[in-house]
Amino acid sequence: MSTNTKILVIGAGELGSQVLLALARHPQRNGATIAVLIRPASITSTHPEKVEQLDVLRNLNVQLIPGDIVKDPEEHLSHIFRGYDTIIGCTGLTAGSGTQLTLARAVPWQFGADYDIIGRGSAQDLFDEQLDVRDLLRAQSQTKWAIISTGMFTSFLFEPSFGVVNFKDDTVLALGSLDTKVTVTSPENIGKITAESVLGSRFDEVFSNKPIFIAGDTLTYAQLAQLLERITGRKFTTHVRTVEAARADLARDPNNILFKYQIIFGEGRGVAWELSETWNRKVGIHAQTAEEWSRLHLTV
Repeated sequence: MSTNTKILVIGAGELGSQVLLALARHPQRNGATIAVLIRPASITSTHPEKVEQLDVLRNLNVQLIPGDIVKDPEEHLSHIFRGYDTIIGCTGLTAGSGTQLTLARAVPWQFGADYDIIGRGSAQDLFDEQLDVRDLLRAQSQTKWAIISTGMFTSFLFEPSFGVVNFKDDTVLALGSLDTKVTVTSPENIGKITAESVLGSRFDEVFSNKPIFIAGDTLTYAQLAQLLERITGRKFTTHVRTVEAARADLARDPNNILFKYQIIFGEGRGVAWELSETWNRKVGIHAQTAEEWSRLHLTV
């Protein structure tokens, strides 16, 4: 990587902010220009948290580039992206249907699960668009790309709205079965590993037009319950949420995002991989396990 390398991160949310911090503080930044595409309204926001976040980025010499991946036409986004050598997309699935393909036609990107294994027609219909993105990437040869498969955010495994861990009655809801596995990685560690893949010495190894897999941990729901018992000193009761039950609930409430994800993670296909096979383990980058993350962040 040359000293004048120009890197653009798309989005400064939970994942994007961690990627930006890791890039800006990387010991091999070597004068690389780092910028973030962010909505104009966010740049001019007077909300204290947003002002503080952007001040931190400015102090790290991160450029703020106004742009809106939902509202701006594809041609405008492409014009912005042409000024950079490396683009890192961190917008997730929340931007809405169609946005992922619009963005991919302007620049390749993708984090998340192993959508190839999950396949088309899954409970989460937005995943089909992720496969469209992969088809688009594989059909072109002008741009080198990498897909970083991260699994679930570690924090989301403990998120009350996800329904897996309930600290009020000390229960764990196992999706699919007690032995179903899930891979998790924290946004901080995704940021660290992404920065290393871009600015480290293994750039060509990572950007080889295929997915790479990273992880902080891969565990079963039974192991999750045991983890919580070690941390809290309390007994956790486990219940199983079968895929069939989640499908029945989704049939009654077709727009329920929670039921869609319960089916995906209950099936356990494309959402878990062995730690020994992950890129970060192979190159010696440690990422927080679920227990390490829990001891730092959970107050129970």
